Amino acid sequence: MAATTTQPADPTSTSDPKVAASTLDFLLIELVPLAQRIAADLHARDTALLSSSLERNATLNTSTTAQSSTTLPTSTKRQSVKSTEAARSTTATLQTANTNAEEDDEETQDLLQESILYRLDSLGYRVGLGLVEKLSANSPRPATPLDMIKFMCKDLWQVVFRKQIDNLKTNHRGTFVLTDNKFLALGRMSVDRGRGARGAEEALRKAQPFLYFPCGVIRGALAGFGLSVSVHAETTELPQAVFQIRTVGSKP
Repeated sequence: MAATTTQPADPTSTSDPKVAASTLDFLLIELVPLAQRIAADLHARDTALLSSSLERNATLNTSTTAQSSTTLPTSTKRQSVKSTEAARSTTATLQTANTNAEEDDEETQDLLQESILYRLDSLGYRVGLGLVEKLSANSPRPATPLDMIKFMCKDLWQVVFRKQIDNLKTNHRGTFVLTDNKFLALGRMSVDRGRGARGAEEALRKAQPFLYFPCGVIRGALAGFGLSVSVHAETTELPQAVFQIRTVGSKP
């Protein structure tokens, strides 16, 4: 009986698409919460450092004032008064900073949202740039903006989101509108119908951050072809997503 040998499994093999698909699903689900946690942690760290610095300065000025009042002669009391005023000013600044931090909570949330947007868009940009390099390595690259968009709608979208874009429109002046009726990143979201219009609005608001990463993918992919664009995405009904792409310098 002839002996048989078993070849070791290739760890880079992609013969099991279910594993890759599940991994991508989990990645898309976790990306936004991860970016939110990072932005919140960084903001909390910066706030703590600022508060600590102000408190340290206030303590230092107070200590300096106390020493000056006991060791300095009468002729230099004015300097001690100035030190006291400086300490009071620092303390007032600290109190004002704490008060403003409470009053400007909405502004803080806006800054955090911008940080999350930038982080997710940057991640998507690197993914799109790398995918284009890989997918077009052994084939001619599209030469016109429309061909670049079509390549992304068919080839790249199939690789990343396992389907093609459902609809592509253009005004032939540098503006393109892509519609994905069942966008993968929004496929697991639902609307609380029991809350009526408020439930729908809340669901759409929570879904919006999940469009930042694919916007970056689009921007990076087209940048890989040498096309600079701006990308805006929105959803008005889950799980549909609409991406508006404008080339730099184009007119609406």
